[in-house]
Amino acid sequence: MTAALLNSSLTSLPLLARGKVRENYAVGEDRILMIASDRISAYDVIMGEPIPGKGALLTKMALFWFDKLQGIVPNHLTGEDPLSVVTEAEREQVRDRAMLVKRLKPLPIEAVVRGYLAGSGWAEYKDSGKVCGVELPAGLQNASKLPQPIFTPATKAEMGDHDENIDFERCAAIIGREMAEKVRDIAIQLYQRAADYALTKGIIIADTKFEFGLDADGTLTLMDEVLTPDSSRYWPAESYAVGSNPPSYDKQFLRDWLEQALVDGKPWGKVAPAPRLPAEVIEKTAAKYQEALERLTR
Repeated sequence: MTAALLNSSLTSLPLLARGKVRENYAVGEDRILMIASDRISAYDVIMGEPIPGKGALLTKMALFWFDKLQGIVPNHLTGEDPLSVVTEAEREQVRDRAMLVKRLKPLPIEAVVRGYLAGSGWAEYKDSGKVCGVELPAGLQNASKLPQPIFTPATKAEMGDHDENIDFERCAAIIGREMAEKVRDIAIQLYQRAADYALTKGIIIADTKFEFGLDADGTLTLMDEVLTPDSSRYWPAESYAVGSNPPSYDKQFLRDWLEQALVDGKPWGKVAPAPRLPAEVIEKTAAKYQEALERLTR
């Protein structure tokens, strides 16, 4: 396996943004080179240690899903080889872990779709019987399947802050009602197609988030990563049981470890710096990601 990449450092292209996992470089005025590093974040804090192979795996999975979801909405892929826009010396930072994509105007919301009750949705439901303003039936439990998938948008947080769950009315106020309805309907279609397919491979996609942007003509376009374990909650169908969180293929293993982690003898407060990850946690997290890809694509 090639060495883990914690941060890319291209000098031949201008750096546009460094996110929790990805670096975006400008390629002319109309394209972006997105490089998926091997960084991993949890609770919006970037861990100090990389997960070897994670960036390449996320890229392969995103490309797989972009292909599966064709026909619902345009996506940002250009189809061009990412290696073609960097120097020979920079290619190892790019190989197998990058996408060359159209430069879009991102919508300032995240399109979250939930098919099951989990995470912050479960916490909100226990308090109010709703998730992001969506009224749900009484008596649901942790990990309950919802009667139908629901759209529960969130605002995009600045680096280091937490995304904020919002209701549909707030989403409509931010991006316009017509656009909000379009994003909601398309996001649910994307989720449903992906969830139906994943189930045939023994995987439940409990929830996921999509990001959209507008191209120069104002066309709504699916962008960023799509349906990776970083942006989705993947559960093995054979371990699923209502009432508890199944052992998942995403970052939940890491989150569970962090819940028990101590810093200077005290529980970690979910703020930077993160606790140092032991080798076992790094290896098991990498294995979870790998297993999800293998099951989906076999």
